[in-house]
Amino acid sequence: MKAVFFGTPQWAVPSLDALVGSEHQVVGVVCNPDRPAGRRARSLPCPVKTRAAELGLEPILQPPSLRPREVRQEILRLEAEVFVVVAYGRILPGRLLDAPVHGAVNVHFSLLPRHRGASPVQHAIVCGDRESGVSTMRMDRGLDTGPILLQHSTAIGPEETTTELGARLAEIGARLLIETLDGLLSGDITPRAQDETQATVAPLLDKDAGRFRWEQPAEQIARRVRAFAQWPKVRAVGPRGVLLMRKVRALPGEGADERQPPGTVLERRGEAVAVACGAGSVLLLERVQPEGRREMSGAAALAGGHLCLGGRLAVPPA
Repeated sequence: MKAVFFGTPQWAVPSLDALVGSEHQVVGVVCNPDRPAGRRARSLPCPVKTRAAELGLEPILQPPSLRPREVRQEILRLEAEVFVVVAYGRILPGRLLDAPVHGAVNVHFSLLPRHRGASPVQHAIVCGDRESGVSTMRMDRGLDTGPILLQHSTAIGPEETTTELGARLAEIGARLLIETLDGLLSGDITPRAQDETQATVAPLLDKDAGRFRWEQPAEQIARRVRAFAQWPKVRAVGPRGVLLMRKVRALPGEGADERQPPGTVLERRGEAVAVACGAGSVLLLERVQPEGRREMSGAAALAGGHLCLGGRLAVPPA
């Protein structure tokens, strides 16, 4: 089939590679516009644009919106038989969805209908799911509500982060995409409706997604750090200011003295520092980063005065 590929971040690159290496033909790539990055705010291309250029694919389109008629016409002139959408980051208007003979196939990083929306990987971790996976879906006008084509599940590791799980799902999704397109072409796939009673939503993240309370159990806080360590980050406040919590671990079955208020720095344990949390639980701070400085071990933060034994950590104000 002739396919137009819609995608933006690194997680979409394995699917683009798989599509190029398959018997299908990429007749165009659509991704988000270049964005300023770094201290100098230099305009940088997204990973999909970079990879598409390396592969010699053209045209590479970067419209700020798909709603203008001229943008839709430019895409439709490519005469694709299927649209492939992987973490593109924008809504496809209905007029585009209806155009290809095989519709628009979305590679979604969750076991739909669970975690519909923009942040399924993060929410699978923060919700404590034991498994995640990839669903290929024929897109309709709803938010990830279209019929499911194929699915593949995988267990979530006990210490797995969003970065690690997302990279694994991206590779799974690439293989599942080709299996899906081949199945659509041969007629071997029967789409099935999603069970609306099981649907949950994983909305677009905002800067407050990393907020927590020390009164929460350590495992809940640890899941939040694993889910949001890259963005929007999970922050605590110590004696010398804000600390980004980079790597933490909840200690199962080990209770702290509940007379110690949550947030109390209890002791050093090897290169980590133990902190009291809700319900007598304990959180080990293994890696932290004082704002504006380099990442360091919990022990190094203690030695540098960023943590204080017996002191209480707070959370930044809303």
